[in-house]
Amino acid sequence: MKVAIIDYGAGNTQSVKYALKRLGCEGVLTSDKEVISNSDKVIFPGVGQASSAMKKLKSKSLDVLIPNLKQPVLGICLGMQLMCNFSEEGDVDCLRIFDSNVKRFNNLLKVPQIGWNTIFDLKTKLFDSINENEYMYLVHSYYVPVLTDTVATSNYGINYSTAVKKNNFTGVQFHPEKSGSKGELVLKNFINNK
Repeated sequence: MKVAIIDYGAGNTQSVKYALKRLGCEGVLTSDKEVISNSDKVIFPGVGQASSAMKKLKSKSLDVLIPNLKQPVLGICLGMQLMCNFSEEGDVDCLRIFDSNVKRFNNLLKVPQIGWNTIFDLKTKLFDSINENEYMYLVHSYYVPVLTDTVATSNYGINYSTAVKKNNFTGVQFHPEKSGSKGELVLKNFINNK
């Protein structure tokens, strides 16, 4: 099993790599388009600001590659948000995989949301053996609204997408690599499921 972790200077790549290693899977940190294209699975992590992350993707032509990948792809945190049409964070066009705009949480809420929150309305094999209202670790000021592609939901003032899936693309707003044994199970499910 060859798993590429896209390394574009805006991802939490080392902790994702260590989490995979704990599962007995060697992830390869790379921005090489050929290596990414020829991997069995691709993980697209992201931390930081959407517009600067998109600039980094464009500088490596990864903004063209990622939407055209055919193997299973998992976007994490900002990686999930960048798979949407547009982000209010820096008013930037994104990868247009999910038909949604990323919005900022209401000013009445403390942002960023940092810490553990429950996930519910779980769908897809990504959440096999994970219970409704399980806690996952999140750090974000922007969110993806609930869509037809939503496969898990959280609430922070409003319900929002904490996981989305469309064809071979899945995104999770939470950090599975920082969410303890249940987060590792999400990564394991992603690696093991077809």
